[in-house]
Parts: sequence; structure tokens; C-alpha cells
Amino acid sequence: MRGVAGARIWYQSLTDPDADGPYFTRLGRYLRSVSSPGCEVEVFGIQPGDRYLHPITEFRCAAQVIANALTAQQQGYDAFVIGHFQEPGLAEARSAVPIPVIGLGEATMLHACTLGRKIGLVTINPVFVPYHEDQIARHGLQRRVIAVQAVHAQTGQFNRAFEDEREYRSLREAFVGQAEPMLKLGIDVIIPAGGYPMLLFCREQSFEVGGAAVLNGLPVAVATAETAIGLRRLNGTGTSRRTAYALPPSEAVTEFGNAFTTAPRRTGPPPPGEQCPQAEREPTSSCVAEAEGQRAVG
Repeated sequence: MRGVAGARIWYQSLTDPDADGPYFTRLGRYLRSVSSPGCEVEVFGIQPGDRYLHPITEFRCAAQVIANALTAQQQGYDAFVIGHFQEPGLAEARSAVPIPVIGLGEATMLHACTLGRKIGLVTINPVFVPYHEDQIARHGLQRRVIAVQAVHAQTGQFNRAFEDEREYRSLREAFVGQAEPMLKLGIDVIIPAGGYPMLLFCREQSFEVGGAAVLNGLPVAVATAETAIGLRRLNGTGTSRRTAYALPPSEAVTEFGNAFTTAPRRTGPPPPGEQCPQAEREPTSSCVAEAEGQRAVG
């Protein structure tokens, strides 16, 4: 997009850069490949990652997301993307910082509404079905996103599928098997509800199931962030601060920072001129915290 030269986007994955290496490294390369020239997308993970399929883990991740949105704003990033389809902490992060905050799930579902009348989700595990049902209602999309199905998979299977063709075919068949029953409901667009399946299936151009488009939300989220940056630079268009997304007083930000501290992990080497801090210094986004008792998160 025009107007994004020199922009920096913080893309927040909820995966562990070490434990989920096959996904994390590919994600960074892919997002950089779909971003506009002159716009830099940096992918950050968290440690530990979102490894337990439970609300308490999503809540922990939400706190880390909000803390990292504050860090991104302080470090001069132009937009912050929550790259987890359930987008925990989206509303809170959006109300915490003046830069645009984009949710992978919200951006993908809203774009799907421009591609078809009825939309269905296929998530990676049945435990996420109620999460997505709540998410759909929260975004007011109940009359557009009308079905949620799930495959029975774990992240380890997706990590293996990036290199194992047999595992890939197995997951693809499972995905199609869950998508096909939704066609009887008149579904026009099918969304793989998660960064893992989106990245896995991005190898298939014009992917369809029974004529229904399969939407990869990863480039959608990046393009949405770029659009938000471009519009802000063009005419000052930004998040409304009148009600739900009013910015907090500085005292509230300080209190939150005192309660939640993070040291983000990202892909790639540090920018030119940036060096890893010494162990006794506060960790930065380019280095893993090595200080005793501290694990890098993002």
C-alpha cells in the first residue's frame, strides 16, 4: 500500500519461537514476503507459548499481549497485530495504545464479509469452538459467520506437516472433511481459524472446498495494518477514543507495567546498530532474557 514506507509492524504470535520453531520461522518469512515494499513486519513470540487449550492460558496470553502492545508503542512501531485468531486482549490493547491494533480473527472475518454472504470457520481443535462463538458475537457477526467446525489436531501435527507431506495430506483431508458439511448451509467463504492452518495451506493458490473460497487471513491482517498506517498518515484517521477505546491515564499504564513485565522474542537479527543488552540490563525485543529467574516472553 502507498504511504507505508518506513513503517514497522509488530506481529504478535502466541507461539514459542523455540518449541514451535517450524511454524515460527516460516511465519516470519511469509509475513515479510506479503508486506508492502518499505514496510517491515517483525514477528514476536512468547515463552511459554499458548500451549494449553484452556481459558486460563488465554487469559495469561492476553496480559502479555497488552504489555507488548505498550512496548511496541514505546519502541516506535506504527501498528500492532495480534496474530492469534482468538485475539485475546484485543479490546484492552486497542484501548491502551494510540497506534492501530489489529486482530487476526476480526480482520479476517470482516474481509470475508466482502467475499461472500455466509462464512464458516474451521478451527484446529473442538475446545476452541465456544471461543469462536463468543468471538463472533462480540464482533456482531452472528448473521454472517454462521457455522464453526473443528478438526481434532495438536500444534505438533502442524509443525510436522510443514515438512512431512503425509502429515500435510492428513490435516488437509481433516480440514476439508469439516468444511464440506457447511456447504449445505450455503457457506461462501471458509476460514481456517488459526495461524497454523493459514500458514500451512498458503501453499495452495486459490484454495477452494466445493466452490467456497478458503481465506488465508495472514496477508489480510498485514494488509489491514498497512491500511490503518496509511490512512493515519494520509488524513489522521484512527481509532475512536470516545467510548470503548478511550486511552487510559498514565497512572493506569504505570500500574499495569509494574504488574506485567515482558521481554519479547522476535525473528531475525537485531536491527543495525542494536546490540543485545548485558544480563543485568532490561531485556529488549532483540534478545532473550538470560537473567536468573526470567524467561523471555512476547
